[in-house]
Order: sequence, then C-alpha cells, then structure tokens
Amino acid sequence: AGTKQAMLIEMLRRPEGGTMEEIMAATGWLAHTARGAMSGALGKKLGIVVTSAKEVDRGRVYRIAHTV
Repeated sequence: AGTKQAMLIEMLRRPEGGTMEEIMAATGWLAHTARGAMSGALGKKLGIVVTSAKEVDRGRVYRIAHTV
C-alpha cells in the first residue's frame, strides 16, 4: 500500500481503467517504465493479466482483466 505499484493496480482495477498518460501523471514514470511494470511486475511476478483496448474518446486504455 502507498507504493507506485499499488497506485497502478488501483488505477487499472477501476471500471474506466487508465490511459498511459494518466498512469504516467499519477506515478511519475516514463511510458516504457509503466509498460514494463505492467508486463513484468504485474504480469510475470504477480500473475495479473492486464488488457488494453483502443477507445475512440480516450485512446488506448489499460485494465486488469483477471489474476492467474
């Protein structure tokens, strides 16, 4: 709790998910760091599946689909 990783998980759990711009603003990370965290720390280490979908009004939006 209180870590950038926890903040990222909270953002991705919201029904509206989070855009890369929102994630970068909230965490202070660059885009490649945020993508790495979603793939590495969340995906490979914690078994959390993150999906992305392109939305007309917001662009690419990331959400947690489920955990393994």
